[in-house]
Amino acid sequence: MEISIADMNLHHHSGPLSTQWRPSWSTSCSVIAAYFPSMSQNSSRVVFSGKFLNVSAPISTRRAFVASAAALSSNSEDINQDLGEINGGIFNGKTARGSGTTARGRRLLKVREEKRKREYDRLHNYPAWAKVLEDACKNDSELRAVLGDSVGNPELMRKRVEERVRRKGRDFQKSKTGSVVAFKVSFRDFNPLDSHIWFELYGAPSDRDVDLLGSVIQSWYVMGRLGAFNSSNLQLANSSMGNDPLYDADKGFKVMPSSFHDIGDVEFQDNWGRVWVDIGTSDFFSIDVLLNCLTVLSSEYVGIQQVVFGGRRMGDWEEGMTSLEDGYKYFKI
Repeated sequence: MEISIADMNLHHHSGPLSTQWRPSWSTSCSVIAAYFPSMSQNSSRVVFSGKFLNVSAPISTRRAFVASAAALSSNSEDINQDLGEINGGIFNGKTARGSGTTARGRRLLKVREEKRKREYDRLHNYPAWAKVLEDACKNDSELRAVLGDSVGNPELMRKRVEERVRRKGRDFQKSKTGSVVAFKVSFRDFNPLDSHIWFELYGAPSDRDVDLLGSVIQSWYVMGRLGAFNSSNLQLANSSMGNDPLYDADKGFKVMPSSFHDIGDVEFQDNWGRVWVDIGTSDFFSIDVLLNCLTVLSSEYVGIQQVVFGGRRMGDWEEGMTSLEDGYKYFKI
């Protein structure tokens, strides 16, 4: 049996096959072979422009031919749809289509999409406070050590900062400016009623340094003036607080008072500072109290090389040089 393509009444989506759809030779053969899956194996051939297609091959072979021919066609998507509709559909009423990608390609695409989303969130949804911390740690080594590898992870950054605040207070952006080396202490003919106490710093003090050191000396003087340094009334010094010690207020009231008599202003010339003192009847453990305060001050804030009790002149100190242009500064007690 011979069948001409002109005898077929196939229609495309937009009109008859013979006028609107002009497929290639391979595509036409595919359509015809699919349209007649039950033709006899003895006399089956189709005539198309002088060419012949043997459709006597088994249906599995014809199906493979249909799929390959459709893939080569420039109108493969339309042909696949038509083939799915012809004869109830060769492939269970639907055309098998490949995604064109491998499983590995799809995984890589998913990874890229997730990375792009994270980058978008970082640029558009990144908390402002986290950006402030990132900028601050560029110039603050202590804060940089606190954040560590949490930079870029706002939640982890928040936990690190909260832990730091709980341990060391809220001034977490302020780095230490003191010295890691303990200062030296010496006495040179020290007269507690009329002597200078000298301080050698590592460099010329800033206004902040002058205020810090001057405030420590002023506090020390105020405590001494109020009789704080009186060893005659140390009732609790050697007591155990675990046994609820008793304090004899009458005894403390009757003790002969001791008082810091006088003090001068704290003066600075370049890296040297001094203060004149008259500790009066205060006990010498007032010196221990002052040195304890200066130890922490030097370690955390203002580095001190040495403290000298007594002596008439230290370094290149010049009496009478009180000009601010010459590096003179002072703290008024």
